[in-house]
Amino acid sequence: MINILLVDDHELVRTGVSKILNEVKGFKVLKECKTGEDAVKFCRQTEADVILMDMDMPGMGGLEATKKILRFAPEAKVIILTAHTEDPFPTKVMQIGASGYLTKGTASQEMVNAIRQVHSGQRYLPANIAQQMALSQFKSAEENPFSELSDRELQIMLMVTRGEKVPVISEHLHLSTKTINSYRYRMFEKLGVGNDVELTHLAIRYGMINTEKL
Repeated sequence: MINILLVDDHELVRTGVSKILNEVKGFKVLKECKTGEDAVKFCRQTEADVILMDMDMPGMGGLEATKKILRFAPEAKVIILTAHTEDPFPTKVMQIGASGYLTKGTASQEMVNAIRQVHSGQRYLPANIAQQMALSQFKSAEENPFSELSDRELQIMLMVTRGEKVPVISEHLHLSTKTINSYRYRMFEKLGVGNDVELTHLAIRYGMINTEKL
């Protein structure tokens, strides 16, 4: 039996994916979590064989939740399930130790195959994502300036472009507001923007954010 933890802030997504997975022989959805915080708490108490993790969630996003889980459970197998298809997201996700990356347009059978492959100890990347990651090694920062951001800067960029305010980001990430602002200004400098609005427009231009969640 492959026990699965499903993490997504949209109830409709959780319900649909859970239904698909629970109908597969040998699969069981142990728990549905709607936040990264809930996922981290659950994983401290219960071991799931595979974790399906949404990247964009209010508060602690999927990247930070994955890093926290892998810190105390390095053998955990996390598959990021997201609307993002553009690098540097797939590259960053694999660099922090995730076992797989799937987009939300993935067919149900591919998701099932990915879970089985990751559970067996392998990594899983769709062919188009793997090709994109390989090609990204030859791209310059001018082609996608977001590739210059660190993991933390990418995480804060996603939170800022969702409209979350500095005090809220500070609370969720357990960092001071001064530190959050330092990250913001460092991002602005790297990306050549002057404020959060310009940051959001640039992120949309390069396909870095899911506009359906704005």
